[in-house]
Amino acid sequence: MKLLNTALFQALLNSVALVVCAAEPDPLVQVVGGQIKGRLIPDGGAAFKGVPFAQPPVGDLRWREPAPVKDWTGVRDAGAFGPACTQQNRQQQTSQEDCLYLNLWTPDWPPKSPKPVMVWLHGGGNAMGRASVGYLDGTSLSRRGVILVTINYRLGVFGFLVHPGLTAESPHHSSGNYGLLDQLAVLKWVRENIAKFGGDPGNVTLFGQSAGAIDTSILVASPLSKGLIHRSIQESGPPLRQLGPVAQEEKVGVKFAESLKAPAGAAEAVKFLRSVSTADLQKASEAAKLRPDGVLARPVIDGWVMPRYPAYSYQDGQELPIPMIVGNNAREQAWIYKLEEMKQVIADNFGSLAPKAEEFYGLNKSALGNDDPLLGPASTQLTADTRHRCGAVAEAIWRSSHGRTTYEYQFDPPIAGEPATKHEAEIPFVFGNLLPSGPLSGPFGEADKKISADIQQYWVNFAKTGNPNSNGLPTWSKFDPKARPYLEFTLHDGPLLREGLRRDVCDMFIEALKETIPSGSVAFKLGL
Repeated sequence: MKLLNTALFQALLNSVALVVCAAEPDPLVQVVGGQIKGRLIPDGGAAFKGVPFAQPPVGDLRWREPAPVKDWTGVRDAGAFGPACTQQNRQQQTSQEDCLYLNLWTPDWPPKSPKPVMVWLHGGGNAMGRASVGYLDGTSLSRRGVILVTINYRLGVFGFLVHPGLTAESPHHSSGNYGLLDQLAVLKWVRENIAKFGGDPGNVTLFGQSAGAIDTSILVASPLSKGLIHRSIQESGPPLRQLGPVAQEEKVGVKFAESLKAPAGAAEAVKFLRSVSTADLQKASEAAKLRPDGVLARPVIDGWVMPRYPAYSYQDGQELPIPMIVGNNAREQAWIYKLEEMKQVIADNFGSLAPKAEEFYGLNKSALGNDDPLLGPASTQLTADTRHRCGAVAEAIWRSSHGRTTYEYQFDPPIAGEPATKHEAEIPFVFGNLLPSGPLSGPFGEADKKISADIQQYWVNFAKTGNPNSNGLPTWSKFDPKARPYLEFTLHDGPLLREGLRRDVCDMFIEALKETIPSGSVAFKLGL
């Protein structure tokens, strides 16, 4: 009998696996609200998608703390992603306000021994983004021994509007931060339900990228997170962004309401705004130009979720005393500044040290400044240094100075086929989804697969124990303020332990924080 070729034989095996999987009953779990039906994953595990963790924040629930889900009858299907939250990206035609759903992957079914839990917050400036994209599929990462949860949370004007009418009706005398409250609601859902999926509610890692990392840093500094977060990973998002107090942000909310011709009274204005359609509210928020940076609504120092500017909590050692990984990509946003624009960004971020910083970036030699083969042109270096890299160094210094276990990294590899790394390039590697098409896709080679395997294992090791080391990986030393060790993920040489990431310029940046974040105000101009 003729032997089957390898490809055909593998295809037959896959078909058999699918048939066996289809013959097994779909997994059923009783959660808060009722029973849900997920899907078995070929080769083991199960996925549950579109699981509600709060009531739809619509009508009178718009701009309120997320309300507990209402009980449903029968079995709710959890086989497909829920819709993305309403957002400014016009390509998201299916986004809507009814969007508070989570997705969950487990490596085995039925569940065996309790496993650590990882909860992912997507990026997008708290104005865009969603959990239901191919590169965020949780199968690969969960198979390394964790329960993985991804979520949607309210964005933009729906997630962060501040208005005196909303402040007045709040029992906490705050408004805004509804997106952060959604994230807290998920963490509470995990505490109450995750054991039924084989997860350990006492071992939860919150991790995210960009705005998701910034939100992670905020929640780690929030008193409302106590007992809900046990480790955290911040990818390209330190706790240094432009944030204002409620009283300041209320003025923006009032101007926005006026742009929609809302009644003058605070309570009447809120009632009117809740009557405006989703589409019209989103359209008005995109048209409103009420700030120089164009950001209408963002996290706010509200005295409740965020009692103070988060950087102060890290400086003082008052954030959660949990293990943390912080880091950035070698290049982030490739913004091209003109000379005067670069000088303004330097002035905003380096204060009286601006002349020294201009010299560091080579602006005294050329209008374009110094170029670097890894970090890019001076404008790209400046963006990464001031928005991501030096903030992560500052955070690591503050935390380690207070005895907090902290690890720092830098990610160098580009998305396959692109000339250099960029903001969010690490995400498909972290999730193990090196896809041939779609956003953040390849083609990827063996070197990429090796990097992905390494970073996934470091992240999972950390989620399990608070230490990323083991499984034969190169040693990653804890951060200390003197040597400042960090792990550099490289394309061909593997993870390399180095010291003093951008020490010269980051020392200037950290010294300048005494001027750029004075008490009572925040001088950063770059926004989220």
